[in-house]
Amino acid sequence: MKPQLIQLVQEATDFLKDRGFHEPEVGIILGTGLGQLIDSVDVVKEVPYNLIPYFPTATVEFHKGKLVLGRLGGKTVVIMQGRFHLYEGYSQEDVTFPVRVMHQLGIKKLLVSNASGALNLNFKKGEMMLIDDHINLQGSSPLAFHGVEHMGERFVDLNRPYDPAMNQLLIEIAQKQEICLHQGVYVGVLGPQLETRAEYRFLRLIGGDAVGMSTVPEVIVANHLSLPVAAISVLTDECDPDHLAPVDIGDIIAQAKKAEPSMVALFSELIEKL
Repeated sequence: MKPQLIQLVQEATDFLKDRGFHEPEVGIILGTGLGQLIDSVDVVKEVPYNLIPYFPTATVEFHKGKLVLGRLGGKTVVIMQGRFHLYEGYSQEDVTFPVRVMHQLGIKKLLVSNASGALNLNFKKGEMMLIDDHINLQGSSPLAFHGVEHMGERFVDLNRPYDPAMNQLLIEIAQKQEICLHQGVYVGVLGPQLETRAEYRFLRLIGGDAVGMSTVPEVIVANHLSLPVAAISVLTDECDPDHLAPVDIGDIIAQAKKAEPSMVALFSELIEKL
């Protein structure tokens, strides 16, 4: 796939344009348990992933698996309702392929959401964290392939991987709406297993405030494409190694849904202001 990536991205883009996906301004990736944003969107078109050439198929049961075009906040948006993960067996190029396609469709900004665990003991489940920086512990890079220089700068500067202007707007919107929005460092791990107590201690020691199994590859590729990106983590569990309880996936999904209306409010107003 790698040598023909430019061609494959173009074929997928052409397929979507032929089906009415024209000139979206903002791309949105919805994470685990975070699908309510669609309810706020005036949907124009939608296509299941399995019909889009070269798109992976979401295999996680709580991910919908379709690309949606619509209007939100006065702008045309293209939304990934369900994302892909390395732990599903996909490559870095597979996971980030949709970002390249959305960019080719014309998006100028990218918004990302995810569900993650709170490493910072001052953060509580059901709250949200604006990602200010990240630590990549997923073991590889979506830019580590032959020919990457034909799609952008090989040695991408990640001094500010998350757009400062959009982050500042999100902080101001959260303050105005009285929404609790922490700021911190997201640690991206491979998964799908959850961390051990020792691993949680290690992740806190190296500066992590939240941990999850997504987002980092998409953000790296967005920077590769000079595409400004902002990301919010919905904190679905508390990773206190001294008081660790067995993981309840049902509770994680419930916590994501509990916090989701606030995330929708933040993204909706941000899009209006862009």
